[in-house]
Amino acid sequence: MRHGAGALLLAAALLLAACGEKPAEKKGAPPALITTTQAQVVALEIAERTLGTLEAVKDPKIGAEIAGKVVEVAARSGQEVGKGQLLARIDPTDAGYQAAADSAEIARLEALLAQQERVVARQSELVQRSFISKNALDDVTAQRDALKSQLATAQARASLSRNALGKTRVVAPFAGIVETQIVAVGDYVKVGDPLFRLVSNERLRANLPFPESAAARLRIGQPVRLVSPLAPETIIAAVVEDIRPTVGESNRALEVIARLDNPGLLKGGGSVDAAVVTGQRERAVVVPEQAVVLRPAGKVVYLIADGKARQQIVEVGSKQRGLIEITSGLHGGETVALDGAGFLSNGAAVNVKELPKTAAAPAAAAKPQ
Repeated sequence: MRHGAGALLLAAALLLAACGEKPAEKKGAPPALITTTQAQVVALEIAERTLGTLEAVKDPKIGAEIAGKVVEVAARSGQEVGKGQLLARIDPTDAGYQAAADSAEIARLEALLAQQERVVARQSELVQRSFISKNALDDVTAQRDALKSQLATAQARASLSRNALGKTRVVAPFAGIVETQIVAVGDYVKVGDPLFRLVSNERLRANLPFPESAAARLRIGQPVRLVSPLAPETIIAAVVEDIRPTVGESNRALEVIARLDNPGLLKGGGSVDAAVVTGQRERAVVVPEQAVVLRPAGKVVYLIADGKARQQIVEVGSKQRGLIEITSGLHGGETVALDGAGFLSNGAAVNVKELPKTAAAPAAAAKPQ
């Protein structure tokens, strides 16, 4: 009995001790570590954006200007050539014979004309002395004039022969790259047959498709900003030079043409991200793109005050250089979460990490107003 009573007393003492302990306090989630930035008011370009393609302005097919057999090919596909450099040579034998024959005919006529000039001079002297009639002088003068006409005709024919002989040398009309070698040694070509395709990337044309709904906002002369995957950090300036008057049947797109001088990075056939600047908004509220996050309520930013994050629903507009326009929900000057914004919820506690003083601020499209 004593052992049973002792066990009951021990159990009662343990129960009383347990009831006397305070319950463990539930700890909340630690504050989220974030960085912040301020919504800025800037002058913002309004632009229509698209993905376009580049095309060489100079990309002719170089054709034969004289018929004959190709006896030499001096350039190959992919080869860079300078202006006037030999590309190919067509057999010059026939053209050379014709040029030589025309030169000989000129020499013959020049000799006859020189002889006739002396005859005219003697006859003129005899007429002055009344030894012969004036009719005889008129005859030799007419013969001289006929020889002059024949000589002029022969000289013109010789010029054509020399020109034809020069056309047997096919040369590059401008500096560029041989994109396609069409002809080979031994081919017989006719006048106009293509021999090479030569391209120059010095000046390019950007073909920019836009939906037909953008037609009312596009004008010739508007500035264009181009960025190529070959040089993503370089912005290339161009100007709208033409807008095709019809919409494409296959894609219902309106085509805008911009021409530009190649800074040396671009190539015909390449792609470019293009923005046609259609206007400017003088006072636009912008924040870095990463400050805007998607939530069930829509697109939001988190306003930071007193160590707490408050969700603010916003409407957004255009994007530019890492910034996004806030068309509704902010007025400018508000402190919003930047790094870590995607992990926040409404009312969450935050711990703001100070940015290093040497850290560069996000690039704005213009100076704050």
